[in-house]
Amino acid sequence: MREGLKTLINQEPDMEVVGEAADGREVRGLAARTRPDVVVMDVSMPHLNGIDATRRLKEAFPEIRVLALSGYEESVYIRRMVEAGATGYVLKRAATAELLRALRLVANGALYFDPAAARRLDGLITRPTAKGSGKDKPDLTPRETEVLRLIAWGFSNKEIAAKLGITVKTVETHRARSMEKLDLQSRAAIVRLAIDQGWLQDSS
Repeated sequence: MREGLKTLINQEPDMEVVGEAADGREVRGLAARTRPDVVVMDVSMPHLNGIDATRRLKEAFPEIRVLALSGYEESVYIRRMVEAGATGYVLKRAATAELLRALRLVANGALYFDPAAARRLDGLITRPTAKGSGKDKPDLTPRETEVLRLIAWGFSNKEIAAKLGITVKTVETHRARSMEKLDLQSRAAIVRLAIDQGWLQDSS
C-alpha cells in the first residue's frame, strides 16, 4: 500500500514523498530528518499505533500536519486521532481523487474528514452545554473566538501567537478562559464547536 501511495503522490506536480516509515516507532525520527509538511498516518501499524505515533510527532513537531489514513469508521478511532493532533481522517477505501483532495486541504491548514467519518463526528464529541450550544452564539470575546478557531484548524499555540501578534502565554490564557466558559474538555470538543459554528470555512 505504501508503494501505491508513493507512486500516486509523486505523480502530482505539487507533491513529493520525502520519506516512508514501516512502523509507528520510526515516524518521529524520520520526520526530524525530512521535515515534511504533512504526514499520512496509518491508524493501524506494528509496534506503535498511529494514534500514539501522532501524539509523539505533534509533541515534537507541532507544525507538521497529520492526515489519518484508516480502514476504521468507528467513532473511537476518529476521536482518538483528533485528540492526538490529526486534522484529517480519510478512509482507505476512498477514491484516489478524494485522498489527494484531503492531502491538499490538510497541507493548506484546513480540516478534512471523509464523508463517512464526518457522519460519525456528529454524535462523537460532546457538544457545548447551554452556555454555548448548537448554533447559538457562544459567549466569547472576538479574540477568544479567533483563538479557538485557529486551535480547531490545528495551529499550535506558537503559530497562533505569531498569526495574531500576541504572546504564547496570552494564547494559553484565551484558550483556558474560552474552554471554561463553554465547558469544553478537549481539542476534539473545540473541533466539534467549530464545525457547529461554521468557523472552518476560512483558515486564513
